[in-house]
This record gives sequence, C-alpha cells and structure tokens, in this order.
Amino acid sequence: MLSLFRKLLPREDRFFDLFEQHARMVVSAAQALNELLSGRDIEGNCAKIVKLEDEADEITRQVLLAVRRSFITPFDRGDIKDLIQSMDDAIDMMHKTVKTIRLYEQTSFDPGMQEMGKAVVEAAHLIAEAIPLLDRVGTNAQRLSTIAEDVTRVEGRSDDLHDHGLKDLFHRYGATGNAMAYMIGSEIYGELEKVVDRFEDVANEISGIVIENV
Repeated sequence: MLSLFRKLLPREDRFFDLFEQHARMVVSAAQALNELLSGRDIEGNCAKIVKLEDEADEITRQVLLAVRRSFITPFDRGDIKDLIQSMDDAIDMMHKTVKTIRLYEQTSFDPGMQEMGKAVVEAAHLIAEAIPLLDRVGTNAQRLSTIAEDVTRVEGRSDDLHDHGLKDLFHRYGATGNAMAYMIGSEIYGELEKVVDRFEDVANEISGIVIENV
C-alpha cells in the first residue's frame, strides 16, 4: 500500500531526492570541517561550510514547502519536518563552529579536536547511508536500526573526546592562568560535541520513522 501511495505523489514533491541532496551537503561540510581542524586551508574550508549551509537551508525550505502542498507524503508530515530540520541543525552547528574559529582567529587545533572532526565525518557518512534506505523502510529496517546504533556509539566516543579535551586544556592553561586560551578551546570543544549531538538527533528521528512504519 505504501508503494502505491508513493506512485501517486506529484512529481514536484521529490522528498527522497531532497533528503539525499541535503545529506550530501552535510557530508561535504563535515569533510571541510575535518580538513580545517587538521590545519589545511582553514579559511577556504570555512567559506565552503558557510556556502554549503546556505544551500542546505534552501533544500530545507523546499522540503517544508513540499510538505505543505502535498496531499500524499511518503510518511508522516511531522516526521518529514523533524527529519530535515534535524539534518539542517547539524550543518547549522558546523557553521556556528566556523563562526567561533573565525572570531578568535584560530589557526591550530588540539589533537582531541581533530579526532572529533573525524567523528563528525563518520557520523555524517552514516546518516548519508541511512537516508536513501528510508525509501523502503520495511525492507531496510534492520540496517537503519544498526546505523542509528552506530551513530549513538560515535556520539559516545565524541563525548569522551570532549571531556578529555577539557581536562587537557585545564592542565595546560590552569597553572599559567591563561583564561582566554582555556575559554576559546572549551568553546570549540563544546561546539564540536554539539555537532555530533545533532547527528544523534537525526539518528533518533530515523529510528522513530522505522518504528512507525514497520
């Protein structure tokens, strides 16, 4: 019955195409974030993330518009909105991290931050794998559930990196009284943790869609 409904969707309401476009932008932004945290072309990668975030916002707008004008949607309208908005929150948080890096003119990053950059890329790739599978939720339910669990594990590892990073900052700057260096470092660690948290939100939305549609 679900497949029959999909055939009746108006051609302009390309929900899955739009989801996949957005996911690809999120992956590209995650890769750029990882590159800049490694110290490579920092300004160029910052600019790339800003551009991708703008393009992702436009796709989000198209999805929300399609939800409003579609008589039949592939799954619950609220789930569609929550899914695209949670994906958009992830790239928005990357943009916020870029703003902090630019504000404080950071050109080098701690090893822990670089490891968190790798975690962001891993989570982004997992979500990008999951999105196309939603087109056939029942068939792909097991893989979707596994991906959601994998994202949760990445988020847990990111939490540990965040905590260890803050401790390292305290040991390095606490004795010297360099409060500014500690503040900047802790802010970047905190924002990177929030990026991965947003990916866990996406994974939770995917899990909810699986539960409701299987």
